[in-house]
Amino acid sequence: MKFIPYEVKTGVENMQIDSDLLDYAIAESLKEPIFRLYGWSPACISLGRNQKDDFLDYDFLKSENIDVVRRLTGGRALLHDNEVTYSFICPFSYLKNGENVTESYKEISQFLIDKFKKLGIELIFGGEKPIHTKFDYCMLISTGADLCYRGKKLIGSAQCRKEGYILQHGSILYDYDKHLLEKIFHEDISTNSIISIKEVNPNIEKTDIISIFSNC
Repeated sequence: MKFIPYEVKTGVENMQIDSDLLDYAIAESLKEPIFRLYGWSPACISLGRNQKDDFLDYDFLKSENIDVVRRLTGGRALLHDNEVTYSFICPFSYLKNGENVTESYKEISQFLIDKFKKLGIELIFGGEKPIHTKFDYCMLISTGADLCYRGKKLIGSAQCRKEGYILQHGSILYDYDKHLLEKIFHEDISTNSIISIKEVNPNIEKTDIISIFSNC
């Protein structure tokens, strides 16, 4: 596995790097995966590939120094702020069930589950609760693509597929500002639905999360 160490970039830069890495993997016919960790500065809203942006107040976002970018992947919007983001790129053939979307999510996410056990955090797959499609904020929707801690969503992931390769990237929620999220998304951010690393264990630092992946 090729590991790209944690770095902080703008939203546009982060999405371009993920896109470039996917194209590189395809061009070079890579057999092994690429795993990357990154952060965002300034904070940034990422919109799903086909998601409308009519719920966003761009004047408010500008006043808060929050950028907006569109992802290659589908799903709903995320605020990338106090988090660690990952991306995982591999050919279908690297996975046992790479051509099956649901099963490929599970195989890639199992890598995350195994790593977080090192921090004493037991994660399970989401999708146990009914999906409320009215939400614009991705973390309020729990599907089989997501990872939860004690029934609350901690990691939200999305995929895109191109020429026999998968790009899966996702947000590992380190901490969040409930009131800011409610101002951005105009919906109640229920603490019964999401949880952060700081809520699970306030002694865990971002560097601890990064370190568990350093020997991929």
